[in-house]
Amino acid sequence: MIMFYFSGTGNSKYIAELFCEKTDARCYSIEESFDFEEIINAEETLAFCYPVYMSRVPRIMREFAASHMESLKNKKIIIFCTQMLLSGDGARAFAALFPRGHVNVIYAEHFFMPNNVSNSFIVPMASERLVKKYIRKSQRRMKNACENIKTGKIKKRGFNVFSQMLGFFQAPFLPWLERKANRYVKITDDCTKCGICVSCCPTKNLVCESDALTHKNNCTMCCRCLNKCPKKAISPVFYGKVKKQYIFKV
Repeated sequence: MIMFYFSGTGNSKYIAELFCEKTDARCYSIEESFDFEEIINAEETLAFCYPVYMSRVPRIMREFAASHMESLKNKKIIIFCTQMLLSGDGARAFAALFPRGHVNVIYAEHFFMPNNVSNSFIVPMASERLVKKYIRKSQRRMKNACENIKTGKIKKRGFNVFSQMLGFFQAPFLPWLERKANRYVKITDDCTKCGICVSCCPTKNLVCESDALTHKNNCTMCCRCLNKCPKKAISPVFYGKVKKQYIFKV
């Protein structure tokens, strides 16, 4: 099998690599430079892992799926989502990117992982104890998922009516958040133009020219810059003060 993943600050990467460790699947970040068409065409079963944003798929993963739409036709699909609290129908949202019957979803699972939005009082950062608890639960859930997949047991978390209702009420907020993130990224005077945010941005949204840090209206809300800036000087989406940055570690 093949695993394709997008990870903002490490949560989804961990889940993707954990799956590959248990199944001997090959693992690819969609940010890498590979001939993805060739890779997809050579496999029958493909897995995808990404963080859930308001019960929906991040724009960068939506664009990846759209760019390989034809190659993914008739493939068996496994969907893994990482979430902070209420993911709604985050896994079903990926399947909904394709025409009906275009792909065959054989498994879908959601994994609770720590919050990486470190500048919003609405979603406070998890304690170290809680982070370890999330990881232990995710490890157990992945073990069960891999056993189910191996035996052919089909499970589709996020596809039931209750999950779809949660998604229905959350999803309208995502376009608004994406527009907000694209229009404005807060950069304070503490910025030293070190270039860390420029180099880590998955969409190349940030540029440092003429000794000024600017953006190109192309934010995918991954929160990498938010959590990697050594001066805590940059804030996308939410503009509260960054007090504690999220760094993924097992």
